[in-house]
Amino acid sequence: MAPKKAKKRMADGSNSNVFSMFEQAQIQEFKEAFTIMDQNRDGFIDKNDLRDTFAALGRVNVKQEEIDEMLKEAPGPINFTVFLTMFGEKLKGADPEDTILNAFKVFDPEGKGVLRKDYVTEMLTTQADRFSPEEMVQMFAAFPPDVTGNLDYNNLVHIITHGEEKDQE
Repeated sequence: MAPKKAKKRMADGSNSNVFSMFEQAQIQEFKEAFTIMDQNRDGFIDKNDLRDTFAALGRVNVKQEEIDEMLKEAPGPINFTVFLTMFGEKLKGADPEDTILNAFKVFDPEGKGVLRKDYVTEMLTTQADRFSPEEMVQMFAAFPPDVTGNLDYNNLVHIITHGEEKDQE
């Protein structure tokens, strides 16, 4: 009977080796994020937790449909393992650092490592998969240009792929 149970668990992914996809420090960061989002501290993220998390981030008018859509992405109740698995699946298709960096370098023929904010805005709002004005505001709020209006894309790419700023050497 035990071998069947083990096979079933592996088949539905609930006991997959999701922890091997991340470094220990990353798992700790995901655990901290999970704990912040699990507002009622019951070990699961539910509708109320998401609504409270959005409110804590300043978004109080989140539509119920938006929350429902987010919860539908999970195969069932969202405990930490499911949370980690969902991030693993999202990140699996993410571009590696070099790919993203090379995309920015196309717009920086002089290799300065920075791009003008207005140029980035023009490119991202008029080419290919266009950003909305709201998305541009969000991006520059998260990754503000320096005082001269330049965006350090090397640091931006590092944050996108590693979740933290590069140490200035």
